[in-house]
Amino acid sequence: MKLRLKNIVLPLAEFTLAVDTEMNSQVTAVFGPSGGGKTSLLDLVAGLRRARSAFIQLEDDVLTDTASGRMVPTRHRRIGYVPQDLALFPHLSVRQNLLFGHKPGNGAGSLFNFRHVVEVLEIESLNERRVTNLSGGEKQRVALARALLTSPRLLLLDEPLASLDLKLRAKIIPYLRRVRDEFGVPMLYVTHDPEEVAALCDEALVMEKGRFIRRGKPLEIL
Repeated sequence: MKLRLKNIVLPLAEFTLAVDTEMNSQVTAVFGPSGGGKTSLLDLVAGLRRARSAFIQLEDDVLTDTASGRMVPTRHRRIGYVPQDLALFPHLSVRQNLLFGHKPGNGAGSLFNFRHVVEVLEIESLNERRVTNLSGGEKQRVALARALLTSPRLLLLDEPLASLDLKLRAKIIPYLRRVRDEFGVPMLYVTHDPEEVAALCDEALVMEKGRFIRRGKPLEIL
């Protein structure tokens, strides 16, 4: 993955998000305490927020360039996003949630077809159930599967395990590793848990009050 974030300036309530960096690893952690601007950064990459100033480029595709007025709509960015609240539709079945926004094409071949994704995440038996009847770990896997079924070229994961207890976290981490290895999709992984960074990520960038203050290999940083 090559993700360029240049001249990012986004005023927030208590500080200004200010980022100028480039990311090239398959799984990059944005690590730091809550309220430091990590989610706002993901929202900018996803196209859900507008910055005062920003240049965002994924591979050769410029997604945002405030200087020229370019702002690619979220639906055209081919970025899968799993937010903290998962954003699953409670009135729909698991299958209906998964098929929402499903894009089997986009040059992704058969890798992101429905059967393959649900098999990798082991959620075949959940298809006809309502989201409200799922456990926390099951909801996480369904949200991850839904993001994969959009045939993304980048996955944004915002504190994906924060709402789970330690036992459930230990069960979900192998699924995240499986997604990393099976699909090869680059990930931007937001967390404040050093164990998740060490288990999943190739590189870590430490963010405090809207700025990156350190970067390096997880074991060096943590």
